Amino acid sequence: MRSIPGIVLAVIFHFLPPAAAAADVAAGQAAYEAGDYPTAIAEWQPLAEAGNADAQFGMGLLYGNGFGVPMDDVLALKWYGLAADQDHAQAQCNLAVMYANGWGVPQDDEEAFRWYGLAAEGGVLQAQLSLAKMYASSTRGTPDRVHAYQWLAIAAERGDYDATLKRDELATAMSADEVAEGSRLATDWMASHPNLLARE
Repeated sequence: MRSIPGIVLAVIFHFLPPAAAAADVAAGQAAYEAGDYPTAIAEWQPLAEAGNADAQFGMGLLYGNGFGVPMDDVLALKWYGLAADQDHAQAQCNLAVMYANGWGVPQDDEEAFRWYGLAAEGGVLQAQLSLAKMYASSTRGTPDRVHAYQWLAIAAERGDYDATLKRDELATAMSADEVAEGSRLATDWMASHPNLLARE
């Protein structure tokens, strides 16, 4: 069974819906984590159809991985897209993964890059790592080592060991000025996201 690495086992809540809706979303999450997918669907689908971004993301997970329903990339894209349009960062990351791999849509590095960028700004660690990789590669043309370093430095600061190694390796191919600029960008980003970092 195909799955999206690092995303499948946890639903990350981005919004704070009204108490009753929050309870239903949480009930869906608990059922999802217990493998009780029919209950997760029953809890999430009405909320998703009513516009709740967390429930829409949950429905995307179910269809994207074939949990309790036939795997359906088109429906996964629909639900992820609705949540992503409401700035649900994890849904944005999942959309990026689907575009990067051509799951349900033609493979599109530019769309993947766009959604990874939004998700990275929203604090999704996987998106920050994937964005750094895209910046460092020639996939989109000339590599941008400064921005690759920025996102690796952010991920490293958040405790990702591999990001630390990749950041330091990348630095060996950069000038001192490039490293300084990448570090400045990372520092500025972290300073502008104190609430996100305080939760870690």
